[in-house]
Amino acid sequence: MGSDHYFTATPASPENLRRIRVVLAGRELELTTAGGVFSPDHVDAGTAVLLANTPPAPPGGHFLDLGCGWGPISISLALQSPHATIWAVDVNERALDLVRRNARELGLDNINAVTPDAVPDDVVFRTIRSNPPIRVGKNELHGLLERWIPRLDERSDGWFVVSRNLGADSLQRWLAATFDIGYSVYRATTGRGFRVLKVQRHGAPRTDAIATL
Repeated sequence: MGSDHYFTATPASPENLRRIRVVLAGRELELTTAGGVFSPDHVDAGTAVLLANTPPAPPGGHFLDLGCGWGPISISLALQSPHATIWAVDVNERALDLVRRNARELGLDNINAVTPDAVPDDVVFRTIRSNPPIRVGKNELHGLLERWIPRLDERSDGWFVVSRNLGADSLQRWLAATFDIGYSVYRATTGRGFRVLKVQRHGAPRTDAIATL
């Protein structure tokens, strides 16, 4: 990938489209991935842990896949909850193109693959499911979570998978300290060196915070 990272907005590396076979939401699928995106050859181990250790998504509403990559979480959510609207959010335009391509091929018209600023300000989420871009750095990661977690709907939850070796425990402490009023923060499970962290919202969304994002 040269100087590219999976969080590069417009990768300069060769696209190198490829087809991979995966199992998502209990279905065997053949999907398209490419170079210059996160984990292009398989479902990342952390994502697999997240998908295996989160409850069924709500039947409807708006869902957020933050840092969607080529779309395994978004596709799983769209298959599980066909009446929901899934917002697949990433800064990597190549990744977003892959999500759109795969959704179109699977006939999933409930996925919106967009950059962060394209999500309407008035949308609140019934759930967030995310393998967040931990390598963007602590300050950038904290900023992302401070931007999106307050957009959880009342009595809704966010699920985040983070490698133990990449700061999962310190992130859990930061989440608990930052979202200490109106939320609960738990370690839901540990597997294959990853932590799945759950952030549960109790109160109503902060409309003042949403308006300033």
